[in-house]
Amino acid sequence: MNGRERRIRRNRRVFIVLLGMSAVLGIFVLRLAWLQLMPAAPATSRSVNWKREAVAQRERGLLLDSGRGDFVDRSGLALTGESYQGLAVFPVQKEIRNHGQQRSEIEKLAAALGVSAGKLQVWMEGLKAPSFWQVAGESAPHKLSKQQLDTISGLRLDGVRILPYRNRYPSGFDAKHAIGYISQHPELLQTRYERELSKRKMKLTDQVGGAGLERSLDGLLRGTGATSVSFFTDGSDKPLNGLDMRLTSPDNPYYPLKVVTTLDLPLQNKIEAYADAHGLREGAVVVLDAHTGDIVSMVSRPLLAPDSLKKTGTDMANHAVRATTPGSIFKLVTAAAALEADLTEEREVFECDGDYGHYGLHCWKEGGHGRLTLHEALAQSCNVAFATIAERLTPAQLAVTADKLGIGRKIGWYDPRPFAPLGEPLRLLQEEEAGTLFAAFPDHRDGGQLAQTGIGQRDVTMSPLQAANLVLTLLHGGQVMEPRLVSEIRYANEQRMAVLPRMNSSSRYGRISTKTAHALLRGMEAVVTNGTGRSINRGIWQVAGKSGTAETLREGIKRNNQWFAGYGPLKAPRYTVAVLAENRSPDSSNKATALFRGVMDILAEG
Repeated sequence: MNGRERRIRRNRRVFIVLLGMSAVLGIFVLRLAWLQLMPAAPATSRSVNWKREAVAQRERGLLLDSGRGDFVDRSGLALTGESYQGLAVFPVQKEIRNHGQQRSEIEKLAAALGVSAGKLQVWMEGLKAPSFWQVAGESAPHKLSKQQLDTISGLRLDGVRILPYRNRYPSGFDAKHAIGYISQHPELLQTRYERELSKRKMKLTDQVGGAGLERSLDGLLRGTGATSVSFFTDGSDKPLNGLDMRLTSPDNPYYPLKVVTTLDLPLQNKIEAYADAHGLREGAVVVLDAHTGDIVSMVSRPLLAPDSLKKTGTDMANHAVRATTPGSIFKLVTAAAALEADLTEEREVFECDGDYGHYGLHCWKEGGHGRLTLHEALAQSCNVAFATIAERLTPAQLAVTADKLGIGRKIGWYDPRPFAPLGEPLRLLQEEEAGTLFAAFPDHRDGGQLAQTGIGQRDVTMSPLQAANLVLTLLHGGQVMEPRLVSEIRYANEQRMAVLPRMNSSSRYGRISTKTAHALLRGMEAVVTNGTGRSINRGIWQVAGKSGTAETLREGIKRNNQWFAGYGPLKAPRYTVAVLAENRSPDSSNKATALFRGVMDILAEG
């Protein structure tokens, strides 16, 4: 056999071997394709679908921290965000926890938690996903005490760990309407984050800011990702020894952000407790810094329950920025309009016999006030005098003066320019209502409408924030300021991201004169000295202000909105305060006046 023939035979053998290997490989490929594409029902009850088996050897994830930015008060005290140790339980095979050693450990764990071993066992065996232990009535994972930590840390239970948890809303004080809440809101997500949803950077089940600063700053607060822990099990829920747990968190030293608010948390908590103890069931208290216009405290009732927004006795609405009928508080605006138009002056004398004689309008005081000057009419809140003044005005004069004083328009901090970190204009209190003077601007003169508007009834509405800012405007000689709720935003390393400057809210019509502002302030002093607010004449500070009672209807039943707005101390004002007690019985005393005195005393004590 020559060399050529040997080469031919060798090549033939190689070809046959390669052909056989290709056939075997082809069989494997076909088998894999069949397994992937064809349904494979189990042959026996003990057989397992291979696809389910592959997925079952997996991570069991548990969220520890959403990564959302937090709020602090003006001194750095936490308003949101509380870290503590909780008990995390991961689902494992039922039989694992039923043998002697594990059963004994569960009994010790149950004793530490203060529950029966049976109840704990049922809960653990019923878990379909990892979960923190939570006590009935608590809205967040249970915060383990030092004694519980010492006991549990010595136990050896598969799938049971002590882990740090970041609770969004700290325990110990009520949620703040000004801060707001987060919740699942698919419609809002689709409106605000369409691009992120399309790129699968967000899910419709994600939580989003629903109100307050949580909503207005949501685009910044969402951060760069969550921190979670994973526990590894095999296909039958047995822990994979050696892998245990893996922590996953974003690696960005600048996030989460910290929002520094203008609120004073100790004062906020004291005022909340005082309002609750003295029966403010529905209404608001707003405290502004008299020098800067910053919001020091903002209380709204009923309570906000961020974990259960429809819970009985709670309310999502922030009553501090919701407009409602002001009653005699609005007489400050009426007086300002008449003084600015030279249609009256402080020493003008009015006659009040208790009946205005038109439109069914009466003075609140039976028999009237007799003869009194404008200054005295403001102190006594005389309806007859102010209806008389209002009828001298035009609707335009009232509307323009109201605008000059920040009434009938939103006055909370707002930057119409794109706010750099967000790339769009920013309004801190998006729920703020502008209020109204007229339901529709009059196309003819209506004396009855003017008279009722002049005493703060008919279609007039304003918010407690506007009332507190009205007093602030008078103290600043007619300059309207924009109450600020946030001073700056910081990165996680305390470096500043943005500063929100103090700003004015100037009217397009200009401002009232300093002379008019001082005349109104003198009238507010007289209110407390010898007028409708003389019951609060004594306290730590001398104060001044204006009371108000507005007639309203609730479900067809007559009710009153009771107000008091003022400032203190008298000689060197530090704060302006507005108090609203809504839907009170018509025969009840002015709750707002009494609360104003108490709030001022709290502020005086610091």
